[in-house]
Amino acid sequence: MTRMTLAKALNAGIRKAMEDDAKVLVMGEDVGKLGGVFRITDGLQKDFGEDRVIDSPLAESGIIGTAVGMAMRGYRPVCEIQFDGFVYPAYDQIVSQVAKLHYRTHGAIRMPMVIRIPFGGGIGAVEHHSESPEAQFAHTPGLKVVTCSNPVDGYFMIQQAIASDDPVIFLEPKRQYHADKADVDESATPAPLFSSRVIKAGTDVTLLGYGPTVKTCLLAAEAAAGEGRSVEVIDLRTLSPLDMGPVYDSVRRTGRAVVVHEAHVNLGMGSEIAARITEHCFYSLEAPVLRVGGFDTPYPPARLEEEFLPDLDRVLDAVDRSIAF
Repeated sequence: MTRMTLAKALNAGIRKAMEDDAKVLVMGEDVGKLGGVFRITDGLQKDFGEDRVIDSPLAESGIIGTAVGMAMRGYRPVCEIQFDGFVYPAYDQIVSQVAKLHYRTHGAIRMPMVIRIPFGGGIGAVEHHSESPEAQFAHTPGLKVVTCSNPVDGYFMIQQAIASDDPVIFLEPKRQYHADKADVDESATPAPLFSSRVIKAGTDVTLLGYGPTVKTCLLAAEAAAGEGRSVEVIDLRTLSPLDMGPVYDSVRRTGRAVVVHEAHVNLGMGSEIAARITEHCFYSLEAPVLRVGGFDTPYPPARLEEEFLPDLDRVLDAVDRSIAF
């Protein structure tokens, strides 16, 4: 049992995967000598060498293109995109090659690669450094998309993603990297990678979040309890495929659902989740499924960030509106 931050847990998980499989390698901008801008790969190049922890040029398309070739030759590359907004130069490679090669070759070629993307806001950075592009990847067939919200999940989910034979977009909430610590039992049996989980039981309304909004949802549930309201919180964890079983079970009991994410509400993950809940739980719903998210503008400068991101007040307002319906 080791007490870790999310950053340390991810580092330990990648290290364990590299120790267990010599075909696992890490590549990206400043991942080697510097250890990454968030220090997620700190110490790995020193211990595994420059052939397995590769400092790349500043060329995201080149990182992913090179990784595609390595994956075709039996390696398991773990690519770091330094910031979320930097992924777009690699977008063509991801959606045109990474997502399609297994299908295009009738299963002859697999793409066992992980693309790690720090995502979301909360660190006072401007556009290109605080994006939430998850819906764009979840909309692409052939890609798996997951996101951790805590150190325990970070440690196990990164190893499970690396072991997967499918390409995985691995989203890491950057404002949680160094925020909280948790006890990580490295010998524990982890939950399946593509599964959602109830993390707080409740009876009045179901609150759904993932990545950076899970902590916000838990704080909202705690605040609502002070007003006599019982809020159930689900950490979605996987965005493609969505694991809706626990969601349906919860909503059929509570009759209400609120989805929270930092990305723009328009055509965001909340839209798909709301549609599925409505299709499967229509006769259990006591109110429309509500969404709380970012506004339909480019990411704002730091002084406006708190106004842009879903916060405790906005989540509680949605809970109040749902219950009052």
